[in-house]
Amino acid sequence: MSDTSPGADPAVKTAGSPAGRRPAPEYSERLYVTWYWWLLPLLAAGLLAAEVHLGYPGVRAWLPYVVLLPITALLVHRAGSTRLQVTDGELWVGRAHLPLEHVGEIQVVDAKTKRKVLGPHLDPAAHVLHRGWVGPVVRLRQTDPEDPTPYWVFSTRHPDRLVEALRER
Repeated sequence: MSDTSPGADPAVKTAGSPAGRRPAPEYSERLYVTWYWWLLPLLAAGLLAAEVHLGYPGVRAWLPYVVLLPITALLVHRAGSTRLQVTDGELWVGRAHLPLEHVGEIQVVDAKTKRKVLGPHLDPAAHVLHRGWVGPVVRLRQTDPEDPTPYWVFSTRHPDRLVEALRER
């Protein structure tokens, strides 16, 4: 059945609908690598390929470029493919997920003070997903008594929107 609550979009079906569509996430963000972070790894891969090549003809002339440049591009792309989502009553940070009923206190940490949160004040049992190219991090306590993880710390570009989505649960 479709959602018939007032103000609901009739084009969006719930998970139990015949079409099987899931509602759009309440919050979604991809922690992509900015374009200028691609330059140095690709330059290094090109220099390494040129060093292997060293002017020899044949396979050694083109194989290092064909292998090293795509592998480097793939690694940089994978580093930036992390997704944050609040959807279907769960917070997804990469592959890890936490039901929203277990989200406790939420703290936004700016780029200048995240060093303390990720450094000497970090609990070794905490779930951490940090991307150095993203400034702020969010620290949230999880309240599940059966989970040994005391809190989560993860990077986000839009902490205010994420906190808003978490509090609207």
